[in-house]
Amino acid sequence: MQNITTISELEALYGQPSDAAIRKVSPRLTPLYRRWIMTSRFCVLTSVGADGTDGSPRGEDGPVVLELNPQTLAMPDWRGNNRLDSLRNIVNDGRVSLMFLVPGSTTLVRVNGCAVLTADDELRARFERQDRLPATVIVITLKEVYAQCARAALRAGL
Repeated sequence: MQNITTISELEALYGQPSDAAIRKVSPRLTPLYRRWIMTSRFCVLTSVGADGTDGSPRGEDGPVVLELNPQTLAMPDWRGNNRLDSLRNIVNDGRVSLMFLVPGSTTLVRVNGCAVLTADDELRARFERQDRLPATVIVITLKEVYAQCARAALRAGL
């Protein structure tokens, strides 16, 4: 097996991204990306930490995140199995990615950014459901947001 060990070897195999792939990237929510993300009830949160990476499914009965401003999203963290893998990673590193999905669509929207964890009472109260509050809220500052090519979803029959 011949491993690829340099970026130049990798780029020689794939070439450069198309202009459209570059133009669709935004440092903040555009009206189209905002509408898509606010429609999504499910996303995968990926985080990075000293012990590796973690991918965590996140779902709500309404929007899975709240827009605080065009460059900031907030995501409630409801008590679950208490493994805290993603939350530990956020406390230690902060780099995150989110992949938003909407049932019935092959479009995926990705967000890359930096997150912090807060137990701020006012922010937690914005997510109150049936007299319950999330334990914490993940606040994500966007570095880039873009639509992902639908080919993988189409190949998988999603």
